[in-house]
Amino acid sequence: MTSTGRPVRPARPEDLPRLVELIHEHIAYEKSDLRPEGLAERLHPLLFGPDREPRLHVLVAADPSGTLVGYAACATEFAFWDARSHLHMDCLYLAEEARGHGLGADLMTAVTHLARTLGLTEVQWQTPEWNAGAIRFYDRLGAASRPKQRFTLAVPPAG
Repeated sequence: MTSTGRPVRPARPEDLPRLVELIHEHIAYEKSDLRPEGLAERLHPLLFGPDREPRLHVLVAADPSGTLVGYAACATEFAFWDARSHLHMDCLYLAEEARGHGLGADLMTAVTHLARTLGLTEVQWQTPEWNAGAIRFYDRLGAASRPKQRFTLAVPPAG
């Protein structure tokens, strides 16, 4: 539980169907390309399987009825220039109807608590430059922005 009494907790296997729905909402919100089918099947072993990826952490937030309405997905990463690890928040998303009620702040509190628990002193993330609402939210938290262009490069199959 967070200080506001709203549940923010680590994701559990039974959350996966709703989590995938939220991920697809997030993809649409950011006007990103659709991802291949089978997201739940790929995520389950990484998050909950016997060989789960220990760097990965997903926190979920629920509304008063208990319905999951948001998530934060994080992974521990190493920053070479700093010669130390940090918590990279890959995604923070709240369903539209859940925004403006303090759940974003609750998720960020839980993310910073997770970083502290892992012995990390910094959380890093990015948001699209057009997402003015998110930028205002992060500014209110006291986060510092570091402009940078992000690139992706597809790796073709060998052969």
